[in-house]
Amino acid sequence: MTASDAVFHRPAYAAELSRQLIHPGVLEEGVRSGVFLSGIRRVGKTTFVRQDLIPALEEHGAAVIYVDLWTDVSKSPATLVYDAVKAEMAKFQNLEPGLLKRFKGGNIGAAGFSFGFQLDSVGAPGGTPLAQAIEELVTAVDADLVLIVDEVQSALQSEDGRALLHALKAARDAVNTRAGNQRHFLFLGTGSHKSLVTDLATRRSLPFTGAVQATYQVLGEDFVQWQLKRVGTAPGAKLPGLAAAAAGFKSMGSRPEELLKALRQLQGVEGTPADQAFGIICQTLACAAADAELRAIEGFGELGQAIFGRIAEGDAQGVSGIFSERALADYRRQTGIDVDAGQVQGLADKLVAANLIARPAHGRYAVVDPIVREAWHSRRALLLGAPQPDSRGAGDDNEPMSN
Repeated sequence: MTASDAVFHRPAYAAELSRQLIHPGVLEEGVRSGVFLSGIRRVGKTTFVRQDLIPALEEHGAAVIYVDLWTDVSKSPATLVYDAVKAEMAKFQNLEPGLLKRFKGGNIGAAGFSFGFQLDSVGAPGGTPLAQAIEELVTAVDADLVLIVDEVQSALQSEDGRALLHALKAARDAVNTRAGNQRHFLFLGTGSHKSLVTDLATRRSLPFTGAVQATYQVLGEDFVQWQLKRVGTAPGAKLPGLAAAAAGFKSMGSRPEELLKALRQLQGVEGTPADQAFGIICQTLACAAADAELRAIEGFGELGQAIFGRIAEGDAQGVSGIFSERALADYRRQTGIDVDAGQVQGLADKLVAANLIARPAHGRYAVVDPIVREAWHSRRALLLGAPQPDSRGAGDDNEPMSN
């Protein structure tokens, strides 16, 4: 088996995203304001970006800089991004092999490109602004430049991270608004904290407000079929049918690592049909994965659990009305204490910060991880003997307070 056989590639998804970024249609030109792609943890975002999206962007002739803000948490987001930009510029200054051929239409000579400043000055106090560095890099390659920042929400956790976002916006404006410009600086941020990633594109106090917000497309049945084929090459491998495997994969939140774990556990099962055993294994793993999140919810006390429970009654689009008089009355009944909208707002903000719930739209809240939502309902039904909730009507109350 070759190294490439161990990676499931998504060429069609990568081709469409790269086309939208590099050659947007009239109704897609908003991508030049920035794109923020969110998805829950461990669903393959980083693998897709590195293995498929970056090569697809390069096929369109773009220069790509990739930064993962979780690579080295001892360094600030600003340091990681500035270091990545300087490293990319050094490639053109010293002309790494292959670059002259890749960017043969650019302004790079046989001896490399001479920037109008010292690379070490980029990002330094009183040094070269990021906007100037990006603008000169785009001039050097005479091509679109795409900066991909993984786990971009980390930039919101510090003052220098927020300053970095403003510097990136300044770079975007400097390049994309040049008269007669045919080249662009494109910023793509990805992250697993859905609410914070959404805030980056929607909050007026943040520099990229108005940017495009999108949800990462999780892996589907074609990935499951590919994984079954790989596992099936092992002598005597026990496999579920495709339908059972796909259902189990979805029940585990479409997480690739969990699918492989379930298939490994299936090999040790005797006397039970593969489809049945696999379904049980997947449900067990899904519940185990949700346990830590459920314990975290319990840490917010009875009121926090009541708020989460009300939000969990909705679907992926979320519910409104969590501050309504009807909701407050329900919280009082469930907790036995007096509850006001301010208390609910405070706990909702903390649940958002913990990445347990998100604000998919103004005044609406939703559970971030579908596995946690299902586990919450299963535990509720088990402990209370309650029926599964009917989400119809949840969130129909008027919302007197929003965030």
